[in-house]
Amino acid sequence: MHSLAKWSGGAIAAIALGFGGAALASGAFSSRHATHPATTAELAIPVETASLAAREPTEAETPFTVKRILPIDDPIRYGEWHWDEEGVAPGPIVMTVDLDARVLSVFRGGHEIGAAAVLLGTDDYPTPLGTFPILRKQRHNVSEKYDDAPMPWSMFLTTDGVAIHGGSEIENGYASHGCIAGPDEFISRIFAIAGPGDKVIITRGETMQIGDPIV
Repeated sequence: MHSLAKWSGGAIAAIALGFGGAALASGAFSSRHATHPATTAELAIPVETASLAAREPTEAETPFTVKRILPIDDPIRYGEWHWDEEGVAPGPIVMTVDLDARVLSVFRGGHEIGAAAVLLGTDDYPTPLGTFPILRKQRHNVSEKYDDAPMPWSMFLTTDGVAIHGGSEIENGYASHGCIAGPDEFISRIFAIAGPGDKVIITRGETMQIGDPIV
Protein backbone atom coordinates (compact mmCIF):
# COMPACT_ATOMS: atom_id res chain seq x y z
CA MET A 1 0.00 0.00 0.00
CA HIS A 2 1.25 3.46 -0.81
CA SER A 3 0.08 6.95 -0.08
CA LEU A 4 0.89 10.39 -1.44
CA ALA A 5 1.80 13.06 1.07
CA LYS A 6 -0.01 15.77 -0.81
CA TRP A 7 -3.14 13.68 -1.55
CA SER A 8 -6.08 15.15 0.32
CA GLY A 9 -8.16 12.66 2.28
CA GLY A 10 -11.91 12.54 2.15
CA ALA A 11 -14.47 10.08 3.37
CA ILE A 12 -13.39 6.46 3.35
CA ALA A 13 -14.06 4.92 -0.04
CA ALA A 14 -16.36 1.99 0.64
CA ILE A 15 -14.55 -0.32 -1.70
CA ALA A 16 -16.51 -3.30 -2.85
CA LEU A 17 -13.23 -5.09 -3.54
CA GLY A 18 -12.50 -5.47 0.15
CA PHE A 19 -15.53 -7.66 0.53
CA GLY A 20 -14.99 -9.86 -2.49
CA GLY A 21 -16.45 -7.69 -5.18
CA ALA A 22 -15.19 -5.28 -7.74
CA ALA A 23 -16.69 -2.63 -9.98
CA LEU A 24 -18.71 -4.02 -12.90
CA ALA A 25 -20.55 -2.83 -15.96
CA SER A 26 -21.83 -4.17 -19.21
CA GLY A 27 -20.03 -3.20 -22.37
CA ALA A 28 -18.59 -4.49 -25.59
CA PHE A 29 -14.94 -5.47 -25.92
CA SER A 30 -12.88 -5.96 -28.99
CA SER A 31 -11.57 -9.56 -29.11
CA ARG A 32 -8.13 -10.24 -29.60
CA HIS A 33 -6.07 -17.51 -40.93
CA ALA A 34 -3.46 -19.25 -42.90
CA THR A 35 -4.47 -20.88 -46.15
CA HIS A 36 -3.72 -24.48 -47.17
CA PRO A 37 -3.60 -26.29 -50.53
CA ALA A 38 -6.89 -27.80 -51.65
CA THR A 39 -7.33 -31.52 -50.91
CA THR A 40 -9.04 -33.75 -53.46
CA ALA A 41 -12.09 -35.75 -52.47
CA GLU A 42 -10.12 -38.99 -52.89
CA LEU A 43 -7.42 -37.91 -50.41
CA ALA A 44 -9.65 -36.19 -47.90
CA ILE A 45 -9.93 -37.85 -44.49
CA PRO A 46 -13.53 -38.11 -43.28
CA VAL A 47 -14.21 -36.17 -40.09
CA GLU A 48 -17.31 -35.55 -38.08
CA THR A 49 -19.08 -32.32 -38.96
CA ALA A 50 -19.20 -31.29 -35.31
CA SER A 51 -15.41 -31.32 -35.08
CA LEU A 52 -15.21 -28.68 -37.81
CA ALA A 53 -17.14 -26.13 -35.77
CA ALA A 54 -15.11 -23.63 -33.81
CA ARG A 55 -14.82 -24.65 -30.20
CA GLU A 56 -16.48 -22.21 -27.86
CA PRO A 57 -14.11 -20.90 -25.17
CA THR A 58 -14.88 -21.97 -21.64
CA GLU A 59 -15.56 -19.42 -18.94
CA ALA A 60 -12.05 -19.90 -17.59
CA GLU A 61 -10.57 -19.12 -21.00
CA THR A 62 -12.32 -15.84 -21.74
CA PRO A 63 -10.18 -12.82 -20.86
CA PHE A 64 -13.20 -10.92 -19.57
CA THR A 65 -14.16 -13.29 -16.77
CA VAL A 66 -12.99 -12.35 -13.28
CA LYS A 67 -10.21 -14.77 -12.37
CA ARG A 68 -8.72 -12.91 -9.42
CA ILE A 69 -9.65 -10.11 -7.05
CA LEU A 70 -6.93 -8.51 -4.96
CA PRO A 71 -7.11 -9.51 -1.27
CA ILE A 72 -7.81 -6.08 0.20
CA ASP A 73 -9.16 -6.40 3.74
CA ASP A 74 -9.89 -2.80 4.62
CA PRO A 75 -11.67 0.01 2.78
CA ILE A 76 -9.27 2.14 0.73
CA ARG A 77 -8.81 5.74 1.84
CA TYR A 78 -8.06 8.61 -0.52
CA GLY A 79 -4.45 8.45 -1.58
CA GLU A 80 -4.13 4.71 -0.97
CA TRP A 81 -3.68 2.20 -3.73
CA HIS A 82 -2.77 -1.43 -4.34
CA TRP A 83 -0.84 -3.02 -7.20
CA ASP A 84 0.19 -6.65 -7.71
CA GLU A 85 0.84 -8.05 -11.17
CA GLU A 86 3.22 -10.82 -10.10
CA GLY A 87 2.51 -13.99 -12.04
CA VAL A 88 -0.13 -12.36 -14.25
CA ALA A 89 0.49 -13.00 -17.93
CA PRO A 90 0.07 -10.32 -20.59
CA GLY A 91 -3.53 -9.86 -21.63
CA PRO A 92 -6.30 -7.40 -22.44
CA ILE A 93 -6.65 -4.43 -20.10
CA VAL A 94 -10.03 -3.33 -18.79
CA MET A 95 -10.78 -0.88 -16.01
CA THR A 96 -13.88 -0.56 -13.86
CA VAL A 97 -14.97 2.45 -11.81
CA ASP A 98 -17.66 2.28 -9.11
CA LEU A 99 -18.97 5.78 -8.45
CA ASP A 100 -20.52 4.78 -5.12
CA ALA A 101 -17.39 3.11 -3.77
CA ARG A 102 -15.16 5.70 -5.51
CA VAL A 103 -12.81 2.91 -6.55
CA LEU A 104 -10.98 2.26 -9.82
CA SER A 105 -9.94 -1.34 -10.52
CA VAL A 106 -7.55 -2.54 -13.22
CA PHE A 107 -7.86 -6.02 -14.75
CA ARG A 108 -5.42 -7.75 -17.06
CA GLY A 109 -6.70 -10.90 -18.71
CA GLY A 110 -9.39 -11.10 -16.03
CA HIS A 111 -6.95 -10.76 -13.12
CA GLU A 112 -7.27 -7.68 -10.95
CA ILE A 113 -3.81 -6.16 -10.71
CA GLY A 114 -4.58 -2.73 -9.26
CA ALA A 115 -7.14 -0.83 -7.21
CA ALA A 116 -7.27 2.67 -5.77
CA ALA A 117 -9.64 5.20 -4.27
CA VAL A 118 -10.28 7.96 -6.79
CA LEU A 119 -11.70 11.45 -6.94
CA LEU A 120 -14.69 12.10 -9.18
CA GLY A 121 -16.66 14.91 -10.76
CA THR A 122 -18.88 17.35 -8.91
CA ASP A 123 -22.66 17.29 -8.78
CA ASP A 124 -22.70 19.96 -11.47
CA TYR A 125 -20.21 18.05 -13.62
CA PRO A 126 -20.72 14.37 -12.74
CA THR A 127 -18.57 11.53 -13.96
CA PRO A 128 -20.61 9.85 -16.73
CA LEU A 129 -21.89 6.30 -16.54
CA GLY A 130 -21.20 3.85 -19.35
CA THR A 131 -18.44 2.05 -21.21
CA PHE A 132 -15.75 4.22 -22.76
CA PRO A 133 -12.70 3.30 -24.82
CA ILE A 134 -9.51 5.21 -24.19
CA LEU A 135 -9.39 7.67 -27.09
CA ARG A 136 -5.91 9.08 -26.57
CA LYS A 137 -3.19 9.51 -23.98
CA GLN A 138 -1.20 12.57 -22.94
CA ARG A 139 1.73 12.24 -20.55
CA HIS A 140 1.90 15.93 -19.61
CA ASN A 141 -1.44 17.71 -19.42
CA VAL A 142 -2.68 20.81 -17.61
CA SER A 143 -6.23 21.96 -17.01
CA GLU A 144 -7.27 25.18 -18.67
CA LYS A 145 -10.39 25.22 -16.46
CA TYR A 146 -8.50 24.97 -13.17
CA ASP A 147 -5.68 27.52 -13.34
CA ASP A 148 -3.38 25.21 -15.28
CA ALA A 149 -3.56 22.52 -12.59
CA PRO A 150 -1.30 19.62 -13.56
CA MET A 151 -3.18 16.52 -14.71
CA PRO A 152 -0.38 14.13 -15.70
CA TRP A 153 -0.81 10.73 -17.32
CA SER A 154 -4.17 11.69 -18.84
CA MET A 155 -6.16 9.00 -20.64
CA PHE A 156 -9.11 10.64 -22.38
CA LEU A 157 -12.44 8.83 -22.47
CA THR A 158 -14.63 11.41 -24.22
CA THR A 159 -14.17 14.11 -26.82
CA ASP A 160 -15.18 16.80 -24.32
CA GLY A 161 -12.27 16.09 -21.99
CA VAL A 162 -13.38 13.51 -19.43
CA ALA A 163 -10.24 11.58 -18.53
CA ILE A 164 -8.51 9.36 -16.03
CA HIS A 165 -5.48 11.27 -14.76
CA GLY A 166 -3.08 11.86 -11.92
CA GLY A 167 -2.58 15.10 -10.06
CA SER A 168 -2.11 14.90 -6.30
CA GLU A 169 -2.83 18.63 -5.98
CA ILE A 170 -6.53 18.03 -6.63
CA GLU A 171 -8.31 18.15 -3.29
CA ASN A 172 -11.61 18.00 -1.41
CA GLY A 173 -12.83 14.71 -2.85
CA TYR A 174 -13.56 15.96 -6.36
CA ALA A 175 -11.51 15.74 -9.50
CA SER A 176 -12.87 18.17 -12.08
CA HIS A 177 -15.48 18.30 -14.82
CA GLY A 178 -16.35 14.60 -14.60
CA CYS A 179 -12.78 13.29 -14.59
CA ILE A 180 -11.42 10.41 -12.53
CA ALA A 181 -8.26 11.32 -10.64
CA GLY A 182 -6.00 8.95 -8.75
CA PRO A 183 -2.63 8.88 -7.00
CA ASP A 184 0.18 9.78 -9.37
CA GLU A 185 2.17 6.55 -9.09
CA PHE A 186 -0.94 4.41 -9.49
CA ILE A 187 -2.15 6.30 -12.56
CA SER A 188 1.33 6.26 -14.07
CA ARG A 189 1.33 2.46 -13.89
CA ILE A 190 -2.00 2.31 -15.71
CA PHE A 191 -0.69 4.78 -18.28
CA ALA A 192 2.25 2.45 -18.98
CA ILE A 193 0.11 -0.60 -19.80
CA ALA A 194 -3.19 0.79 -21.15
CA GLY A 195 -3.68 2.15 -24.63
CA PRO A 196 -6.26 3.51 -27.06
CA GLY A 197 -9.20 1.17 -27.37
CA ASP A 198 -8.90 -0.34 -23.90
CA LYS A 199 -12.26 -0.09 -22.14
CA VAL A 200 -13.21 1.77 -18.98
CA ILE A 201 -16.55 0.72 -17.48
CA ILE A 202 -18.17 3.23 -15.12
CA THR A 203 -21.08 2.08 -12.95
CA ARG A 204 -22.79 2.98 -9.70
CA GLY A 205 -22.85 0.40 -6.93
CA GLU A 206 -22.47 -2.76 -9.03
CA THR A 207 -20.19 -5.56 -7.83
CA MET A 208 -18.98 -8.92 -9.08
CA GLN A 209 -17.32 -12.07 -7.82
CA ILE A 210 -14.66 -14.42 -9.15
CA GLY A 211 -16.11 -16.28 -12.13
CA ASP A 212 -18.46 -13.46 -13.10
CA PRO A 213 -18.17 -11.91 -16.56
CA ILE A 214 -16.77 -8.40 -16.59
CA VAL A 215 -18.91 -7.68 -19.65
